[in-house]
Amino acid sequence: MKSTPAYLAFDLGAESGRAILGRLRKDRMELEEIHRFPNGPVCVGDSLHWDVLRLWGEMKHGLALAMGETGDAPVSLGVDTWGVDFGLLDTEDHLIGNPFHYRDRRTNGILERVSKSISQDEIYRQTGIQIMAINSLYQLASMALAGSPQLAAASTFLNMPDLFNFWFSGVKASEYSIASTTQCYNPIPGQWAWDLLKRLEIPTHIFGDIVPPGTLLGKMRLSIADEIGSENVNVVAVASHDTQSAIAAIPAQTDHFVYISSGTWSLIGIEVEQPIITETSQKYGLTNEGGYGGKFCLQKNITGLWLLQECRREWAREGQTYSYDDFAPLAESAFPLRTFIHPTDPSFIVPGDMTKRIQAFCSATKQPVPHTQAEVIRCILESLALEYRRVVEQVSDLSGRSFPVIHITGGGARNELLNQFTANATGRKVIAGPVEATALGNILVQSIAAGQIASLTEGRSLLRRSVETHEFDPVDVSLWDQAYDRYTKLSNT
Repeated sequence: MKSTPAYLAFDLGAESGRAILGRLRKDRMELEEIHRFPNGPVCVGDSLHWDVLRLWGEMKHGLALAMGETGDAPVSLGVDTWGVDFGLLDTEDHLIGNPFHYRDRRTNGILERVSKSISQDEIYRQTGIQIMAINSLYQLASMALAGSPQLAAASTFLNMPDLFNFWFSGVKASEYSIASTTQCYNPIPGQWAWDLLKRLEIPTHIFGDIVPPGTLLGKMRLSIADEIGSENVNVVAVASHDTQSAIAAIPAQTDHFVYISSGTWSLIGIEVEQPIITETSQKYGLTNEGGYGGKFCLQKNITGLWLLQECRREWAREGQTYSYDDFAPLAESAFPLRTFIHPTDPSFIVPGDMTKRIQAFCSATKQPVPHTQAEVIRCILESLALEYRRVVEQVSDLSGRSFPVIHITGGGARNELLNQFTANATGRKVIAGPVEATALGNILVQSIAAGQIASLTEGRSLLRRSVETHEFDPVDVSLWDQAYDRYTKLSNT
């Protein structure tokens, strides 16, 4: 008897990657993680890169394991990853060098250098994307200004999931949601931002066709099929930006919700039908990224659990090893609402010495300086919750809509203390889960492409029956209101 049709999701985050099988059984979606592998930057000389060939090997291993689990080929596979980073191919479709990590220092000072020829206002007007040095546009601009031989030799630009899709299928295409993260895309005409690219002397011929999420790229390459013993696997360009896959899997009952995709980064926003590109949205630092079904997500990208991850690595080097589960009781032992940081401050983007950076911010803003690990953890979690409130108020102001519910997905949905702080700070109900939203959204889009699910609305209804969520109601709202007033008045300048 043939097994239930399965879909294979490759979900690559900044810390780890997974191969996850999804099946629809009795009107429910079931997930099975079949392979997990580490991910992270590799320093070579003075540069920071992704170990892309190792990741590719892990993905092929995951595909082979999926064959063993299903007893037959999955219906299809889809890849989602973080945004902005990319690979360059030469005229023979060979990868030119290891893709750079978005935290590589080659973009240090690039905002100021680019501003000498094109203002940030102009770039925002044409792209609707939050100005950040990590964006693909600025990475490419830094290469153009340096006379990079890699850029000169490039024939094709592919964001990370598009690169893996090409290696799987042999088809070169730029998926819409990941293309929109680059700041090389203009959402008004719905095409690459040709004017900006030309003015920054970034070669335009390297940018190819943009395809919508859910596009069937074709069958898997025969060379890979020979490796695993099957040639029947389709390759689907899902909502390839991991945030957009996670948003597709939010089990919401209405359109009136705020989402927080909580992980290394916290991405907070709302779904809108058209991009909102105004002076106010620029002042707020909001971005317009493409989502499933032609929608846009008006959101803000802020440094999220990266702050805790860096502190944890730092403390481990000092001989004190904590699991993430250890953080909540530590934080609860510290005095509440005492001292805050702005997670969006540029000083927190780069790795290393995170505790000292936090202490320096608190000292510069004339607050009590956190000294113990418990105080540092509580400072981070409370500050994230207060920044979430700020963004919720901004998107409400711009959209003219109210949002009574906040859905939190991703690994951060496990952090019950942060979830409760978020409810307290915003005065809104928080629904946490699913943790595996990114993989669920990836598989959901594959299921729609295969015709097994009719629409995203039907898919979200199915997920409400399939996943476990936890609700948090606000408490101590007046105390958090007072804390928010102090938070918004902080200045370290």
